[in-house]
Amino acid sequence: MLLLLWKTLLHLLWVPLGQMDLIWAVVPLYFGWLVNELTRSKASYGTAMQTGFALIWSGAHWIWQFSLHAGRGGIGQATVQLSVTAAVLVLGAVALWSGFRRRYPSGCRFLGHTRFSAWLMITLFPMQAGALPWSWMRLAAILVFAAPVALLLHLVTRPFRR
Repeated sequence: MLLLLWKTLLHLLWVPLGQMDLIWAVVPLYFGWLVNELTRSKASYGTAMQTGFALIWSGAHWIWQFSLHAGRGGIGQATVQLSVTAAVLVLGAVALWSGFRRRYPSGCRFLGHTRFSAWLMITLFPMQAGALPWSWMRLAAILVFAAPVALLLHLVTRPFRR
């Protein structure tokens, strides 16, 4: 089962890089993720702005992709895509606004941590952009490997952080 989840995760990470209409939107997310890994993990207002920008970038691209492929996958798929997109856009706006104001709303300090949001945006990207349908297997792969991938990246990039 773990091997199947691993293959599913690798497929999620590879699909956007193989499609020209998706690559322009996912490469900045990969770049942002790498930059996030090379900086301190402490939440700050600067990282809140990074998080906000990445979330809004993803949400805007997902709206564009949805408008191109509306109706593909049925009403259930469309509902999930639009709900996730709306949530991402709202969180992005709150994160960006928090960074500019230099103050987090109550309970929203987590928006200053960019690493996990980068992971979610990259892994959700193929499903949200309509390149792959939503499935429980894909969601399970994202959740199961979130902590191990974060730990691995933390250890690998540790020598490059100040």
